[in-house]
Amino acid sequence: MADEARIIEGRLPAERGGERLDVFAAELADITRSRAGALVREGRVRAGGEVQSKPGFKLKPGDAVRVEIPPAAPAGVAAEDIELRIVYQDDDLAVVFKPSGMVVHPAAGNESGTLVNALLKHLDNLSGIGGEIRPGIVHRIDKDTSGLLLVAKNDFSHVALSEQIRAHTVQRAYRAIVIGGFREDEGVVSGPIGRHPVDRKKMAIAPGGREAETHWRVLERLRGATLIEARLTTGRTHQIRVHMASIGHPVLGDPVYGPKKSPFPVAGGQLLHAFRIGFVHPRTGEEMLFEAEPEPRFTRWLEKLRM
Repeated sequence: MADEARIIEGRLPAERGGERLDVFAAELADITRSRAGALVREGRVRAGGEVQSKPGFKLKPGDAVRVEIPPAAPAGVAAEDIELRIVYQDDDLAVVFKPSGMVVHPAAGNESGTLVNALLKHLDNLSGIGGEIRPGIVHRIDKDTSGLLLVAKNDFSHVALSEQIRAHTVQRAYRAIVIGGFREDEGVVSGPIGRHPVDRKKMAIAPGGREAETHWRVLERLRGATLIEARLTTGRTHQIRVHMASIGHPVLGDPVYGPKKSPFPVAGGQLLHAFRIGFVHPRTGEEMLFEAEPEPRFTRWLEKLRM
């Protein structure tokens, strides 16, 4: 599994003599050049029969190169046998279903029981770009939000998928039950999101924040609430929760951005579900699209609120 180092070996083609070690090591191990350079400096790359310490070391034609890829997580982040629903996986990536109540990666107060702990148990490889605490994590969703997450199994796919997210070409759609009704059938909420000026644990629409845009449309009108689909153009922390609360329709069950006295006694956090994710496969160029139905908790509330 993900608890052993990987060894990749190869020889520099004769016609490529004089090439930098970090360039060839990156190609050989299918990682970024910066990652390869770091491995060289750590003494994890051999060339010409010796451990090399300089990324710029010039290779000779036919030089044998050996690259050691260390485990993505340190001893402090353990693989845990936590049930994990893997929707899809291949050698480059995986799409997994994160249940509500699960934190994505370890942090103070949540050192175990996270999605990363589960990934280390169930997947054979994870990208190291996310560092020791976030191996393979390309993007996140909140603890109490359920749904689909994209995971990178090597640095090549991590870089490519991250670039798609930055370019806003990854399709991400959510379903949410929000408080109140709408006259309109659809709309757009735009407003820069940054840290709340007083409560630093919260986000808010704030001057100087990062550009954010959420498209929403009504799926079903309910009793005192509405089922909507929300599509993200950007992906800021708590974006849907902040934007919907800003127009007077907080997500039902949201303990942070919802009203102090909710009209409905929802336990377990906001009723928000990441039901669709679409992207271009970094290796094959194939358009990939995945959808997942919400958890029973979400569905039960939907049934309760139907007119």
